[in-house]
Amino acid sequence: MTHDLTPKYTVPGIEREAAGRLIGVLRLRLHALNDLHLTLKHVHWNVVGPHFIAVHEMIDPQVDQVRDMADDVAERIAALGGVAQGTPGALVAERKWDDYSIGRADAIAHLGALDVVYTGVVDGMRAAVEEAGKIDTATEDLLIGQLRDLEQFQWFVRAHLESAGGTLATGDATSETEAAARGAVIS
Repeated sequence: MTHDLTPKYTVPGIEREAAGRLIGVLRLRLHALNDLHLTLKHVHWNVVGPHFIAVHEMIDPQVDQVRDMADDVAERIAALGGVAQGTPGALVAERKWDDYSIGRADAIAHLGALDVVYTGVVDGMRAAVEEAGKIDTATEDLLIGQLRDLEQFQWFVRAHLESAGGTLATGDATSETEAAARGAVIS
């Protein structure tokens, strides 16, 4: 869905058309972050097995930080003169990924699937950082900080999926289901 996101006004030093492009980039990051914090909460509620408490308690701080990231992105959109469209309908209509597919499952299976989710979010954030860097260093800086945190969260997830020899159980998995199955093998 393509919208003209050019604002009527924007922050000093940025052309309105460039701000519109930046708002479009941020809009997809807002959707990704909102989707991620809901997915993380879903995992928190549906994780089972011997690693339950470790994963259950690891996830909640990530939920809180990702919600804060979404808030920061939404406020940046507003500062640029755009509309921070945070409704579920907009998220579903505009996202470029499928809904999280794992229900009640073993902690390690969920972590395998989350590894794939984080890869998608991190890849999208890296692309957004690159695009923002062409337009606005303040927005680029915001996204770089968030990228660092998201990479750290993925590292926390991967620590549960890595062997002592450094092999990642989910290595080249391309789907949540495949990664969940590979993760479940190591639990």
